[in-house]
Amino acid sequence: MPLSMTAFARNTIDFPWGSVTCELRSVNHRFLETSFRLPETLREIEMSLREIARKKLTRGKVDCSVQMAFNNSDASINADLELSKRYIDIAEQIAKQIKQPATISPLEIMRWPGILKDQDIEPESLHKAAVETFSATVEQLLEGRQREGDKLADIIEQRLSGIETQVTIVRENLPSILAHQRTRLNEKLASMKAQLDEDRLEQEMVIIANRADVDEELDRLELHIAEIRRVLKSSESIGRRLDFLMQELNREANTLGSKSIAGITTQASVELKVLIEQMREQIQNIQ
Repeated sequence: MPLSMTAFARNTIDFPWGSVTCELRSVNHRFLETSFRLPETLREIEMSLREIARKKLTRGKVDCSVQMAFNNSDASINADLELSKRYIDIAEQIAKQIKQPATISPLEIMRWPGILKDQDIEPESLHKAAVETFSATVEQLLEGRQREGDKLADIIEQRLSGIETQVTIVRENLPSILAHQRTRLNEKLASMKAQLDEDRLEQEMVIIANRADVDEELDRLELHIAEIRRVLKSSESIGRRLDFLMQELNREANTLGSKSIAGITTQASVELKVLIEQMREQIQNIQ
């Protein structure tokens, strides 16, 4: 079944020292693109989180936010004063080199990497908790994508049924359309029979009938419909495949319109294009 690329998931898991909250927002995108907002203490596991997302998600632009909350708020933040002193020393040395004063504010120092630290908890514990929460939230996101994908599949199936209806209308009316066209041509050429060779006239009639015959286009439309339904049942990434099939459907609808010799086939061609475009818009959200 198809997975939508549009979904939202938010998950909070409690631990002895506090809790981790992860929030994921996903929208459609040609490829997989993940962006993270993480506390400084989790920066070193960003690549691990990206790898988890890559294994579970194929396409989509995903915004990921991970936050930590500690039970003892008074002791939740510490400063690495030794590291800040080394930063200040380096800044002063650079200032001497360029002969400019090193005007550094305490608030600016706090924003430097590694200066502020969370509670005195083993980093491994924080990392493990973040990975566990992120993984659970990705699963939640997949469930949301599946629910949205089921709705998209229903919409696409409705449009496919509409296309089948138009194909049936054309098939049912095609014999009478061709017969009517043949009668009209016979009437127009009746007065010219004396000037035209009978065999040549029959050949021209056959050529015109072949040009107006759209059985091949109708057959291909039905084949594409069957393929789309087969693809919708696949568990793999199907968005690009469905987009290609939309192009093929549109090609047959255009050919049907160009061969049209009656209002029924012209109207059917227009209806087909509308239905195909409606499907294409929905397919843009399918992974």
